[in-house]
Amino acid sequence: MSTEEHTPENPTAAEQTSQPDAENATTPVADAAEAPTAESPEVAAAPVESADAETAAPVEDARPVEESAPAEQTGEEASAPAPAVEARPSVPAPRPPAMPRPPAMPRPPASAIRPAVPVAPVVPAPVSTSDAAEWGRVTEDGTVSVREGDEWREVGQYPDGTPAEALAYFVRKFEDLAFKVNTLEQRVQAGGSGATDLAKQAQHLVTEVTDAAAVGDLANLRARLDALTGSLADASAAEAAETKAAVDAAIAERTALVERSEAIAAQDLSSVQWKKVTEEMGALFDAWQSHQQNGPRLPKGAANQLWKRFRDARATVDRQRRAFYAELDETHKTARDRKSRLVERAEALAPKGVDGIPAYRSLLDEWKAAGRAGRKADDALWARFKAAGDALYSARAEQAAATEAESAPRIEARTALLEEAKAVADEPNLAKARAMLTRIQRQWDEVGRIFPREKERALDDRLRVIEQELKSREDVDWKRNNPETKARAGAMSDQLQQAIAKLEAERDAAEQSGNAKALKEATEALEARRAWLNALGG
Repeated sequence: MSTEEHTPENPTAAEQTSQPDAENATTPVADAAEAPTAESPEVAAAPVESADAETAAPVEDARPVEESAPAEQTGEEASAPAPAVEARPSVPAPRPPAMPRPPAMPRPPASAIRPAVPVAPVVPAPVSTSDAAEWGRVTEDGTVSVREGDEWREVGQYPDGTPAEALAYFVRKFEDLAFKVNTLEQRVQAGGSGATDLAKQAQHLVTEVTDAAAVGDLANLRARLDALTGSLADASAAEAAETKAAVDAAIAERTALVERSEAIAAQDLSSVQWKKVTEEMGALFDAWQSHQQNGPRLPKGAANQLWKRFRDARATVDRQRRAFYAELDETHKTARDRKSRLVERAEALAPKGVDGIPAYRSLLDEWKAAGRAGRKADDALWARFKAAGDALYSARAEQAAATEAESAPRIEARTALLEEAKAVADEPNLAKARAMLTRIQRQWDEVGRIFPREKERALDDRLRVIEQELKSREDVDWKRNNPETKARAGAMSDQLQQAIAKLEAERDAAEQSGNAKALKEATEALEARRAWLNALGG
């Protein structure tokens, strides 16, 4: 066999790619041992047990499960039992004691760990005959002991088998423990698992290895486990700190949800928009459920306290919402009943035709004061109420159309009078213009009323413009020919003429003296007085 050896800390490339996952391995440890040599025929006769069967076997001072009969021995072997020191079996070659691994670096926080690619476990090298003799011995009564330092400790009895079988049995127990330690080391190296869980597994293995009923270098296993425990302690502390930080952040987030829900419950809920409040409370509850499902698990006391506050706030809002909608339903019912009666009264006006319009307008005022009855009810009732009003106004429209047809000759007559009244503005003699307009006004009244009234008002407005223009001309003429006005205008004209003569003299004197300033002032005052005189007609 090859002399190349390896440790679980440094597996070969072939083992990394070909061995099954350590956690899912089902191959018995005994199957991984090397084939026995020709110098050890008794090993070939030893029964091969699976790892599962060995695990179920007793640990200390217990008889193993009955196995198949060993192979026949030679006459010499059958006649005299070999001494314990000479009956050491030849088992597969051992691996050298592994040096304790240096403490691993603290495991990064769980959030920073990437799922590692599964690493194939390294099957621990079997213990050879020399190692079995170094770590274990068998007495004549089948008692097996393991060496721990300079002392020997009994690990069990194997009275019904050969010494080789006894040692092989307890060596396999050691190999099982070594396999577990190796697997745990690989899991720590690969990452992807929680440091706290790995630390618990390491502590459990420490318990198994301590005073284990196995033959092998148990001190080396304990040293490796101590190294693992030390490295995982720091990672567990960091993981615990991260978990605490995550829990604190989760508590803060839930507290924010609680405080927001309490703020909503504390406001005046009698004047809120319930649709918006309901949507916001629903969003808060969805966030709470998502936090419960996806967030870290909170301490029971804090979780219960926060939930009680959140539940009470939701209950307060829900109670107020139900009361609001109950009151709203009652209000809608009252308004619905009032509007139903108004609809019946409006529909009863149909036989009255145009005469029912004033009563319908009164019903419309009552409708506006009746309040809301809910959108669907309001729409349905309003459709009936409006249909009743449309029938009345349709009757009035028909009547107006008939009246307008009857008023067509009157409209033509007044339109002709308006064309004739245009000549009033062109007449220079005010007396004749007034006589012409008076005749047109008399004929205008004789035409009679015109319907619709809007058409009549439009024609009246056009005639009123002509009347106003003539009145303005008469006012101007009166002011101009009034004796009193003329007397006042004459006195004013005399005063202006005197002022003009005085200013002309001042202008001439300033011009002769060369006083430019006095000349300018006299000239401006003279022009102003002359303008006033012209306005008076002087």
